[in-house]
Parts: sequence; structure tokens; C-alpha cells
Amino acid sequence: MRIGERERLVTRLRQIRQTGRTSEEQPASEAGDPVRAQVAVLEERVAHLEQLLEGLQDSVHRESERQGKRIAELEARIEPGAIGEAMSKDARERGL
Repeated sequence: MRIGERERLVTRLRQIRQTGRTSEEQPASEAGDPVRAQVAVLEERVAHLEQLLEGLQDSVHRESERQGKRIAELEARIEPGAIGEAMSKDARERGL
């Protein structure tokens, strides 16, 4: 299982667990006051969105690092010295 898949699974499980909360499980102060209950629900949703955002930021960071390494490797391969060496090696291998 990849790291991204694992993160999505954990996030989904947390979401299911949070939305599965019933009114009986809520503290008495939330159960009696509908405004507090709505605020609590909104706080849970914001916390979930923050988790999703953090996961997205991590994913974007990992991908940008991967792309940066790939670009650096390509730049190293297209430098004139590296191209000259590769052409010389190829010529020797072909017997030219």
C-alpha cells in the first residue's frame, strides 16, 4: 500500500468516525443548545478540512521534490561536457 493511499484511508476512517457520533454521545451542554451543537459540527468539519489540506500540502511538497530531482538530473545530462562524454563513449562502443 502506498503512502498516499494509506493517508487517504486514515483520513476517510477519521471522517467516518467523526460523522458517526450521535447526539447521545455529545456532551450535555451541546445536546441542549442547538447553536453550540452547530458550532461543534462546524469545528469538526474545519478540523477535517485542515487535515485534508495538510495531506495535500505534503503531497504537493513530495511531488515538487521529486520533480526537482528529475529536472536536476536532466540538466546534468544535457550539459555540454556530459553530452561530449556520452558521444565519445558511444563512438568508442560503436568503433567509430
